[in-house]
Amino acid sequence: MKKSKLLLVAAILGTAYLIYLISYFTGAIGEEAVSGTIATALVTPHMVCVGIAAIFNWIGWAMSVRWGALVAGILYAVSMVLMPIYFMFVIIQTILCFVGFAKLKKNHVEGE
Repeated sequence: MKKSKLLLVAAILGTAYLIYLISYFTGAIGEEAVSGTIATALVTPHMVCVGIAAIFNWIGWAMSVRWGALVAGILYAVSMVLMPIYFMFVIIQTILCFVGFAKLKKNHVEGE
C-alpha cells in the first residue's frame, strides 16, 4: 500500500504548527498572565481543531484511508473559520489534505 506524500507533508506541518501554538499560548507569565489567559481562551477552539485535524491527518496517512484525509482537510478549514487571522498557518495543510484525499481515490480502493 503506497503512502501519500502530500498527507505526510500536511501532517508534519500541522503537528509543527500545533506544537508552536501550544508552546506560544501556554508561555504567558508575569504581568502578561491575564492578557495571555484571555488570548489563550480565544485561540483554544482553533488550537483544538488543529490538534484533532493533525490526528486525523496522521491516521489518513498511516492507514491510507480517504476518510482520514477528508476529515483532516475539513477540520483544518474549520480552524481557519474559528481564527481567520491565522488562516495562513493552515491553508497549506487544508489544500494538501484535499488533494491527498482526491489522489487516494485514484490510487486506493476502500475496503481492500
